[in-house]
Amino acid sequence: MEEGARSCLLQSRSSLEQDIRASYLMDHMISDGVLTGDEEDRIRSKPTRKEQAAALLELLLRKDNQAYISFYNALVRESYGDLASLLHNSLPLVSPEAEKSFSDGGTRYVQAVLSEGGVPQRPVVFVSRPALVNRVREKLYRLQEPGWVTVFGMAGSGKSVLAAEAARDHALITECFPGGVHWLSIGQLDRSDLLVRIQSLCFRLEQQSQEKDPSSSLHRPPGSLEEAKERLRFLMLRRYPRSLLILDDIWDSSVIKAFDIQCRVLFTTRDRSLADCVSGSKSEVAVESGLEEDQALEILALYVNGKPQRLPEQARSIVRECKGSPLVVSLIGALLREFPDRWAYYLHTLQQKKFKRIRKSSSYDYDALDQAMAASIQVLSEEHRELYIDLTVLEKDVKVPAKVLSVLWDLEPEEVEDVLQDFVNKSLLFRDCHHRPYLYYLHDLQLDFLAEMNRSGLESLHTKVVRQYQQRYSQGPPTSGDEECLYWFRFLTYHMAKANLTQELCSLMFSLDWVRTKAQIMGPAHLINDYVEYGAILDKEVRGHFQEFLSLNGHQLEQRPFPDVVQLALSQPDSSEVYRQALLQAQERATRGGLYLDWISLKSLSRLVVQPHQGSIYAACFSHDGTKIASCGSSKTLRVFKSTSGEKMLEIQAHDDEVLCCAFSPDDRLLATCSSDRKVKVWCGTLHSEEHEEQVNHCQFTNTRRRLLLATCSNDKFLNTKLWNINKPSSQNTMFGHLEPVNHCCFSPDDAYLSTSSSDGTLKLWEVSSANEWKSIDVADMFPEQREQTAVMVKCSTWSADGRTIICAARNAVFVFDVETAAMLLEIRTSRLSTVLLTITLCHDMTSYVSSLQLWDIETSKKMADCSGHLSWVHGVQFSPDGSLLLSCSDDQTVRVWETNRVHTSSAVCLKRDSDVLFNNGDITVVAADNRNRLQVRNGRTGAVMFQSEDQKSRIRCTAICSQTSAVGLGREDGTIQVHIHICTHTYTHFTLTHIPESKTLQGHKSRKMLTYNLCECVVLEGHKEQVRCFSLLTTSPSSETHLLSWSFDGTIKVWDMSSGERLQDLVCHQGAVLACDVSPDGQLFATTSADKTAKVWSSASWECVRLLNGHQDCVRSCRFSWDGRRLATGDDNGEIRLWNVKDGTLLKICSRDNKDAMDSLHGGWVTDLHFSPDNTVLLSTGGYIKWWNVEKGEALQTFYPTGANLKRIHVSPDFSTFVTIDNIGILYVLKKVE
Repeated sequence: MEEGARSCLLQSRSSLEQDIRASYLMDHMISDGVLTGDEEDRIRSKPTRKEQAAALLELLLRKDNQAYISFYNALVRESYGDLASLLHNSLPLVSPEAEKSFSDGGTRYVQAVLSEGGVPQRPVVFVSRPALVNRVREKLYRLQEPGWVTVFGMAGSGKSVLAAEAARDHALITECFPGGVHWLSIGQLDRSDLLVRIQSLCFRLEQQSQEKDPSSSLHRPPGSLEEAKERLRFLMLRRYPRSLLILDDIWDSSVIKAFDIQCRVLFTTRDRSLADCVSGSKSEVAVESGLEEDQALEILALYVNGKPQRLPEQARSIVRECKGSPLVVSLIGALLREFPDRWAYYLHTLQQKKFKRIRKSSSYDYDALDQAMAASIQVLSEEHRELYIDLTVLEKDVKVPAKVLSVLWDLEPEEVEDVLQDFVNKSLLFRDCHHRPYLYYLHDLQLDFLAEMNRSGLESLHTKVVRQYQQRYSQGPPTSGDEECLYWFRFLTYHMAKANLTQELCSLMFSLDWVRTKAQIMGPAHLINDYVEYGAILDKEVRGHFQEFLSLNGHQLEQRPFPDVVQLALSQPDSSEVYRQALLQAQERATRGGLYLDWISLKSLSRLVVQPHQGSIYAACFSHDGTKIASCGSSKTLRVFKSTSGEKMLEIQAHDDEVLCCAFSPDDRLLATCSSDRKVKVWCGTLHSEEHEEQVNHCQFTNTRRRLLLATCSNDKFLNTKLWNINKPSSQNTMFGHLEPVNHCCFSPDDAYLSTSSSDGTLKLWEVSSANEWKSIDVADMFPEQREQTAVMVKCSTWSADGRTIICAARNAVFVFDVETAAMLLEIRTSRLSTVLLTITLCHDMTSYVSSLQLWDIETSKKMADCSGHLSWVHGVQFSPDGSLLLSCSDDQTVRVWETNRVHTSSAVCLKRDSDVLFNNGDITVVAADNRNRLQVRNGRTGAVMFQSEDQKSRIRCTAICSQTSAVGLGREDGTIQVHIHICTHTYTHFTLTHIPESKTLQGHKSRKMLTYNLCECVVLEGHKEQVRCFSLLTTSPSSETHLLSWSFDGTIKVWDMSSGERLQDLVCHQGAVLACDVSPDGQLFATTSADKTAKVWSSASWECVRLLNGHQDCVRSCRFSWDGRRLATGDDNGEIRLWNVKDGTLLKICSRDNKDAMDSLHGGWVTDLHFSPDNTVLLSTGGYIKWWNVEKGEALQTFYPTGANLKRIHVSPDFSTFVTIDNIGILYVLKKVE
């Protein structure tokens, strides 16, 4: 090591030992080859960091200049800039410009050899690309015999610098090329210019030879290219046999042939195929078109004499815009050296594709970027040049298969591949070889240049694409699902928009056929993006219809088997263009035997439904600009998607366990997550902490950018609330006070205070600056009657926009407190049967909040709406920044976005599933209890309320409607039965109520008793040992008496005389509970199904079992005889439906046995009800959704997907044309068969 370098190390030794981490630096030094693995192990064996640093410096003092330079570079790379500056002035390399890189060749011998051979020096600003350099050197080491190494890449990719740097290696020169390295710059030359170049090379070689051997003489310059070739061959074989010839920037095969002289050659080119025309061994190295971001920033920093981390934000944008092109970065860097305040200007110039303004004289052959790009294209034949110009229409970062260009150019695929190979060889196009067939793409700079060059003809070029597509696919779009098919579905709309073909674009995008085919092949998110992206040129109203349809049904369109889009579209509002097209198609298909159902009652209010995760979703939040949504849950992943379309933007495997919360920073650049794995992470930041000892329940950033902090809370016993500075690895403050888990934390609007909600029953407010407790509110005191029984958990809290009030949720209540006085201002209690367990959130410009997905007005304490749609627990809600949207997430694996104004004006009433329906001359009357425990009678067609009772004191458990009179009845949990207009009471609770035609009697049952009412008279039927499941009328012949058949969880069937209450038969039917029973149309048989997974057929005459039906793998929950009595259908809890021959008990069909859905069920859940059509050709079933089946084939004819799930039963009109049911979230469905 030079004395100056050694002295500098000794002087700086104490500072270096104090601060450096040797383990970080040694990785770089090992890569540079100045440190061995054994030396690293010896240093790492030291017990402390300081001792490791001292050992590294001691070892360094015994090494050479190379080690000093490597150590210096390692300091720079690990951001020890202040320490590197101590060593800077003593760097042993002669060239200070080269100090930022190091190679083995930094010796005076190498410099002398390369200088003699005409090899260019390193550029003034240089950053190493070690991986590429080593790849080239590896090829040169293997070049023991005459042969060629081709270094190829697009214009400005740094091929020349790379070739020179590869030769700058002491070992390579001494071992492989002791005869020297000879450089010749070529470029675009004619024969005369090429002759001059070879003459000059020969003269240089002869002159060097004469200096070494004065006896040799100089020859006259060769007079022709052939003579020059022979002279060069003689010199390379006789006088320089162990040398390397480097030819820079070869364009033409005729040039490369002039150097086919049986020597070792490395040449740089844009056309990788040039080596095909010469003899000898061949190898090649492809040069990536762009630098890594940190390398490009380092170049810019060197030009402006700064540090990469201190460059303005525009520096990164410039690098991203040019994809790290070494040429562009160098040109702009040279310009910035003279005009250091023009960052924004040159970024804008790049973005506007004004390449002529990026001009600077340099050692490069072209002063401006446009010249370099144009030179590459000019070497193409005229025919190929025209084809290349057609590539202007491609999108950036999009790879296309040859088939797409076959359509565009109207050529055979083989011809297209030949053309593309030519483009690839000339580095005018790139090929992705990881796909079969190959995919092709252009560099962004190439595309930008083409777009600038063909600016006036862009519209006609895009029009050509559309016309060629229409010509090739005149009979309909491709449906193969290959790369070509995907391209057209993704970009046909883009080409139409760019071609200004607005009318054709509207016709395409407003076609339900296009929507169906594209959704099946690509999913709904791309479609929604199209409507958003081209919204300005599409009809606003119709665009809204299609966008709403896709947003609401996106989760269905991602399922397989793919649903019937026409049926889904029939659930749209009648005024929708989507509904209009669907109805026309359904009517046309109905004439050919198709089955479609029109939902003629009220339809959904959700704006967007997304299924981003497999499993429960615990949190979802809007970005502060409202354009993105982040979600997380039991899948352990974090996902970010667009709030307008649901298209995935980012997905990260975030944690090792369930991710419980996620939050955007105020500028939306960072995302925080916390998990059951006890970790807190900030993505795109540096924080990855494990300070919490139990699961971390919630995280939230401050609301403003003034001082960015992150708050987290956990199940820890004492240290359960922490504040973090995200730039530090440990927490900044810990709040002490809660002795039980903290479930939620929330900053006040001005970030001065933090609220925490805990399982200890308190809501605490903390001063953020000091981490001291400011106020504590004992929420548990609000539940004096329950506090002694069970603990009161405060689930969550939020602040009003002015910070004067705070809202919290506990159990089934929401409280509003005054922040200054801690006085309760408002209390809202939900149903005693529900629990508020999700994050309530306040809309900053609306006086309403959401609890259990209910919208309330705080000023009036009135519930404004129920947001019906989720099928399970809702874990989180949030308003968008402007309050126009409401976000919710649930255990049902969906995230839903609601339009606040629409749900605000909708009815807040939903119905219960226990209902009754009357079909009468086309009129449909529905009777059911609502969520406010009132009996409602509705018009099934219009949804209008025809009758509504007062709120009932006890829960309504069943309803019935009389077909002979206007009477409706209800049964309450307290044992009361009401008949409007007649009211009867009884002391027993009744779960089922039904009307018996002709007799004006009502029947009910609970636990072990059957009750029969005739007006106000009652007969009690006792005998069941467990709860009665249900009952049915049994008439064996028209002249015989009508009996009552009841079945129970006790596994028995009992037959009763309705007049006397006498028990006529007592049948022990199954080993498990009897779940369903049905009587054959002629009354001679009845069937039972059970939790013991069997079904049985019984004789009404002998009361004996005549058929045992085995085969179901789960509880058999439903059964139904066909109207002709020949078939029996049974359905189980796995969603499987079986059709049996009643005569001999043989299995006829299993309906869709192999088509399980996303819930791992054949029917979205239990099969709860079955109905045959009057002609026995169609079977209707309900479960998670409603299905119609072809009885003969066992195949599904149609499926209707309700918004909710768990349908209990369905009411069918006598002509099998109208179907009525209510789902588990209270939505009424009246479905009319399309004819």
